[in-house]
Amino acid sequence: MTLIDTHCHLYMSPLDADPTAVQARAAARGVTELIIPAYDQPSWDLMTPFESDPSLHTAYGIHPWLAHESPPGGNFGGITTSLADRLDATSAVAIGEIGLDTKIDTSDLTQQMPLLEAQLQLAVDRDLPVILHCRGAFEEMLSAIENHGGRLRGVLHAWSRGPDLGERFIRAGLHLGLGGSITRPTAKRPRKSALRLPLERLLLETDAPGIGLHNVPAVETEPHHVADVAAALVTIRHEPLFRLAAATTANARELFRLSAPQGESP
Repeated sequence: MTLIDTHCHLYMSPLDADPTAVQARAAARGVTELIIPAYDQPSWDLMTPFESDPSLHTAYGIHPWLAHESPPGGNFGGITTSLADRLDATSAVAIGEIGLDTKIDTSDLTQQMPLLEAQLQLAVDRDLPVILHCRGAFEEMLSAIENHGGRLRGVLHAWSRGPDLGERFIRAGLHLGLGGSITRPTAKRPRKSALRLPLERLLLETDAPGIGLHNVPAVETEPHHVADVAAALVTIRHEPLFRLAAATTANARELFRLSAPQGESP
């Protein structure tokens, strides 16, 4: 059985204290590959050690939490040029983590939207998937995706909403990332999504060390907990683990264009 954590921050504390040990604990539970999105220019520079490891896949972007630091007039040309240069210099598999967020003190969609749009266009131009963060601004996000007329692919990570909204994003061409929320028995909306949405559009993730699981606080979350997310999906969908693991891993490989290691078994 092979699993992929499609969203974790290996460069953040406490994971950064011993990334090799984190990887070993993940591999021991079948989580053999990790996708690591960097969210601002300082974090981009922390990704260098991961670029040479074939089991680690990097992504680069500017998070909406940084939009309030926009240059005068909201011109993000310099930032997107820097991002394009970083993509050229690395083996990045996606642009992200990028998105919209109305739940923060500095929330201003008039600043966040131009930043998002600039990066979405870069993703179209480079034919790269996007890793999307969205809180509160789901209609605005959906509109931004649809404006690209089906030319975008990617994942809306940390999905915690219901299946009706999820189906709309799937129709727009996205995958949905299921994480710690589906391990919580009281989390009705994401668990209903995990049950009803098509398996071929679901990915597994932890967002470690940012989001906890049932009885696991966020600060203790590691990529190996993807195995617990997969176990929760088994309970919810009443399907065998080998099938769910194979499907979600295949989904990740297709979306991010990852080659399967020689001899990998489903």
